Amino acid sequence: MADAVLTAAGVEDREAAIASRRRLISRIVIYGLLGLISIIYIVPFLVVFLNSFRTNEEIGQLGLISLPRSFRLDAWPTAWSDFCIGGQCDGVARYFWNSVAMVIPATIISTALGAINGYILSKWKFPGSEIVFGFMLLGVFMPGQIALLPWAFTLGQLGLANSVYGLILVHCIQGLSFTTLFFRNYYVSVPDDLLKAARIDGAGFWRIFWKIMIPLSPPIIIVTVIWQFTGIWNEYLFGVVLNSGSNQPITAALVALSMSGTSVRTYDVMSAAVLIGALPPLLVYFFGGKYFVRGLTQGAIK
Repeated sequence: MADAVLTAAGVEDREAAIASRRRLISRIVIYGLLGLISIIYIVPFLVVFLNSFRTNEEIGQLGLISLPRSFRLDAWPTAWSDFCIGGQCDGVARYFWNSVAMVIPATIISTALGAINGYILSKWKFPGSEIVFGFMLLGVFMPGQIALLPWAFTLGQLGLANSVYGLILVHCIQGLSFTTLFFRNYYVSVPDDLLKAARIDGAGFWRIFWKIMIPLSPPIIIVTVIWQFTGIWNEYLFGVVLNSGSNQPITAALVALSMSGTSVRTYDVMSAAVLIGALPPLLVYFFGGKYFVRGLTQGAIK
């Protein structure tokens, strides 16, 4: 009897050891793959980052992928205010501020309209509201190329062609599908009894919205603002097709910079210009990334 018990205990120990080794191997494989994918993503950024602090002569001698022998900041002010893009030699500053002037109002307006739409479509339903929501949802899946010609015609008729104001209007409308989807799905989880009680107390449409819905909305507001800000800032298609010259956003300017036909490639200044263009969305994700994930999680749980 004792031998049988010892044998069973030995078998269990061996099985536990085998299971432990399998878990260890599985973790090594998973973390190895994640590490490899992370390296693939981070190496291009590191190359651009390091080259922005090297001289163009050093890059020419050692190549693009090498550790810097010097640490210089000369490329950054040159990229900002003294570099030629599309025949204009005033750096990326003009295009950077075009993007700032475009992304801030477009993000605020599209988020506000999405909140109102989501509130109506979730708590003030009317005959055909689901059909309206379905049509708005189509915008999530439709590629932007489909809207290029209609937008070009519309902006021309409104006198907003080749202007930052035109891009603001485009991004406000183009972003409504996503913002409405976010807020509508979030507001569905708010108990209807809460709104019924407010109506009994005499609260109307806007009072309920400001006093009840908005105080419950910080998680989804943060998610929507980060989504819209980064999406609008990084958008290239509308900026390059609907605007030209000095009215383009920084994404279009950076592509024009990379495709310039100059024989001498100033990789140090180009790297600094790319980082200047990438800095705002990087900062947004750096400071608000945890809130973005937290907001998505809260909405998913609800």
